[in-house]
Amino acid sequence: MTAQPAFYFNRAIVRRPARSVTDGLRAVDRGAPSYEGVAAEHDAYVAALEAAGVAVEILPPLEAFPDSVFVEDPALVFSEGAVLLRPGATSRAGEAAALAPSLRAHFDTVIELPGPGFADGGDILTMPGEVMIGLSARTDRAGAEALTACLKRLGRKAQIVETPQGVLHFKTDCSLLDGETILATARLAKSGAFERYQTVIVPEGEEAAANALRVNDAVFVGADFPRTIDRLDSLGFRVVPLATGKIGKIDAGLSCMSLRWRSA
Repeated sequence: MTAQPAFYFNRAIVRRPARSVTDGLRAVDRGAPSYEGVAAEHDAYVAALEAAGVAVEILPPLEAFPDSVFVEDPALVFSEGAVLLRPGATSRAGEAAALAPSLRAHFDTVIELPGPGFADGGDILTMPGEVMIGLSARTDRAGAEALTACLKRLGRKAQIVETPQGVLHFKTDCSLLDGETILATARLAKSGAFERYQTVIVPEGEEAAANALRVNDAVFVGADFPRTIDRLDSLGFRVVPLATGKIGKIDAGLSCMSLRWRSA
């Protein structure tokens, strides 16, 4: 297993949003985002990755898949290899196959998740010594157990945990800040999943800020969450605020718009 911290990256894959992104999945209808708004947030996100020292490969849009801009959901990548996942939403079937050629161009080892279960990247948090897989409406136990076996082939240890009721994805409510610290909502912290870690709780009313993203020495945080930004700043983290208002309308956050890894 690589000795690099779990948040050190020098390569990433993203996919440009399709115009059909306005039809993206949403658990709660807060109105459809504009294509132009999503594209602007995506452009700023790519620029932030590059400013953090990451070389970004930008894949073309897939009009047949409105949610395909969220490339982290159908795949999982590490320095050792990649896993093609099977998201639980039926409208996203086929996204992993569309990603496969690019992943095979970068990784010698690309493992396909065996059926019949489902596993979605939004439920998978890579930690320093383990990979946490949260059970949810999009990741079932059969999929989590199959993924555990795939990760073992890559030399990775997995832990299956429960996601609180009503939370779409495990990473909707948490993110990695450093090797010892998790940013989480109060409801997820109460689950006991992070007993061995220090936990920073996002302020009440800013729960969506928990889906932050640590990239090298920067922590990307939604710009609409000033109290979370102030809290992280006071703890010494270098915060990069990014707009997430448009992608938030289609149940997305900062972690899901890229596949990130460190290559030799």
